[in-house]
Amino acid sequence: MKKAVFLDRDGVLNEVMTRRVRHVNKPSDLYLLPGVPEAVKGLKEAGFLVCVVTNQGGVGLGFMTEKTLLAVHRRLNKLLAAEGAVIDDIAYCPHRPAAGCRCRKPKPGMLLELARKHGIDLARSYMIGDSETDIGAGRAAGTRTIRIGAPDGADFAASSLLEAAVIIVRHEVETAGGQDRRSG
Repeated sequence: MKKAVFLDRDGVLNEVMTRRVRHVNKPSDLYLLPGVPEAVKGLKEAGFLVCVVTNQGGVGLGFMTEKTLLAVHRRLNKLLAAEGAVIDDIAYCPHRPAAGCRCRKPKPGMLLELARKHGIDLARSYMIGDSETDIGAGRAAGTRTIRIGAPDGADFAASSLLEAAVIIVRHEVETAGGQDRRSG
């Protein structure tokens, strides 16, 4: 089975709540954060699938259409590809925040679906996010977790996706490919 790194989108891959952009509601609102292409490339080189899992309640609330969301994701892929980085898959929850769906983080639905689709071993995988809901989804799915900006509830903390990628690669080396040496 494959190992993967699941990434939240807003605040991990791209700017949100900055001077340039408040929310990403159209493709021109998407600006990559520093080091993101390098981090994605490094994770791919380390043998991980890289998948995005993102709550996009703005669709359900009417701030954007699903067609516009897909255009935002095409722009994300285009910006990354221009730097030689590739995302393997993107899953999103378009439902309203209070819809009670199975896919909205902190529920693990998106991670579980991607795991089934791509043959991912969740115990050898990581969830990187900048909020408690991201960490909750990773924990519920059985992944290791890294929180950008704060250690609250996560296995690791990092200041950026690039630092998180370094933590993952270092952890993989120290534990012989994700298998803790003490266990066998």
